[in-house]
Amino acid sequence: MKKVKITVKKIVVHKDLIAKYENPIENACNLVEGQIFVANGYEKPSGFCDSAWCTILPFVMTLAHGGEDIYNGWMKNKKSAMISCNDGFRPVSFLLETMDEDVD
Repeated sequence: MKKVKITVKKIVVHKDLIAKYENPIENACNLVEGQIFVANGYEKPSGFCDSAWCTILPFVMTLAHGGEDIYNGWMKNKKSAMISCNDGFRPVSFLLETMDEDVD
């Protein structure tokens, strides 16, 4: 099984939707653009958002087990995927890339 590099590529904040629909919360997301995590299979990287992990895990596992070309030609790099978390107020886009390194 291969390791999978997870890069935070973009964080979008929909202030209009937050103002209209969300109850105030103290801290919704600690991720920052450019931040990199490495997944060792199904094991969530330290410091990674629990909710985002649930969303991206099927894609991480597909890539870790040698899956390629998700959705038939969707990505230029067949060993990658661009997946967003399921937070409708502040979605985070992650680039997942299969690494050459195997999980220990």
